[in-house]
Amino acid sequence: MPANPLKVFIVDDEYQSRNLLSKLLQEHIPDIVVTGQASNVAEGIAGINEFNPGLLFLDIEMNGETGFDLLRKIEKRNFKIIFVTAHDTYALKAFRFNAVDYLLKPIVLEELKDAVSKVIDQLPEKRIISDAQLENLAQFIQNPKKVNDKIAVPTSDGFVLISLPEIVFCKANGNYTEFHLTGKKQLLSSYTLKQYHELLVEQNFFRAHRSFLINLSHVKMYRRGEGGTIIMNDGSEIELSRQHKEAFFQLFK
Repeated sequence: MPANPLKVFIVDDEYQSRNLLSKLLQEHIPDIVVTGQASNVAEGIAGINEFNPGLLFLDIEMNGETGFDLLRKIEKRNFKIIFVTAHDTYALKAFRFNAVDYLLKPIVLEELKDAVSKVIDQLPEKRIISDAQLENLAQFIQNPKKVNDKIAVPTSDGFVLISLPEIVFCKANGNYTEFHLTGKKQLLSSYTLKQYHELLVEQNFFRAHRSFLINLSHVKMYRRGEGGTIIMNDGSEIELSRQHKEAFFQLFK
């Protein structure tokens, strides 16, 4: 065991799930130590206060309580969180929208290793879930019919929560993504354009080019050409690739 292992605490109302997760962690991930487990919100709060973990594995639904109930009662959330859930595809999209780590039950060892490695890699950044992220995630999951209008964008400093109508377009920048917002504001995200395409394509966004993802609400006009050019409300000119030209025209028929 390393000199300063990552302290882990598990909160899940299912005894078998807690024990399986604990066993997988202790047998396959050398840089951690499981300090304890809890089966409900009250036990979870007591354990967190006692052991001061660096990483919390937290179930979403626990016998009439939720993981959000626990987090709202913790004054200082100075730990990373990996949510553990049996939720459906829609809920999983909520985690991605809010840049929050999650594992789907039943837990797969390789996915567990990847999630913990990601947390360990991020530890120097102290990127902790914010109140805004927490409430946005809770609303998304607890009100699945409500259209989500905010996305958490990870940056070098932490996270920024952005309303979708603020986004004019996104531009690929290597493995990063430039967000071009209303008012000529810009933001650089540590996620790829491909990841944002998967998240936003159902939210009135369109992949105009391999390097551009545009908000259709901000399209001002189209200028003819081989593929053509899309003019956005802020005056930006976005190249439309030939292969996406027909799909773009279909949107306006």
